[in-house]
This record gives sequence, C-alpha cells and structure tokens, in this order.
Amino acid sequence: MANTRITNFLISGGFKKWAYNLSRFNQYGLMHDDMLYESEDVKEALRRLPTKILDERNFRLVRALQLSCQKIVLPQEQWTKFEEDVRYLEPYLEQVRKEIKEKEEWDKE
Repeated sequence: MANTRITNFLISGGFKKWAYNLSRFNQYGLMHDDMLYESEDVKEALRRLPTKILDERNFRLVRALQLSCQKIVLPQEQWTKFEEDVRYLEPYLEQVRKEIKEKEEWDKE
C-alpha cells in the first residue's frame, strides 16, 4: 500500500516539483535553463537566442548574483514557480546538438 503511494508520487509531478523547490534557484527568480553549465553546445544555443530572451536571462542572472551577494532571496511571491518555468533554451540546444551530430556523421564519410 505504501509502496503504491510512493510510486504514484514519483510518477506524478510531485517529485519533480519537490526536487525543483529543493534546488532553491527558483528563490532567486532563476529558471532551469539559466542554471545550465555553459558548454560549447549551450554557448552556441545562447548565441542563437532572440535578443529579448537573452536580455531577460541576463537580467535574472545579474539579479540572482546581487541577491546572493546580499545574502537574501526574493519574496516568496516572486519565486519562479515550477509550473511557470519554461525551457526556453531547449529548442535551440536540440538544434545545435543535431547539427553537431550531423557534422560528425558527415566528417566520417
């Protein structure tokens, strides 16, 4: 019985939401894609972002650094909510990875 409840919790968004809130980057107003390690793939995807989205990302990062230096977090009503967190970089990142894979396959031949 307890095992079923745990399984349902893990399968549902409950576990994801719990892990999201546990990471605490949302307390600084950051989104998931703001926290990605800037590998070559991510750097290229960032270069392709529209200016408005890139400016919004830079604002969130600067604000988070400022809050961290002050050792405070945003008021709870300003935290990024799990439901509002958009993976804005994902489509660009997928395209970059497809192009790299295609280039590697082309170079093999």
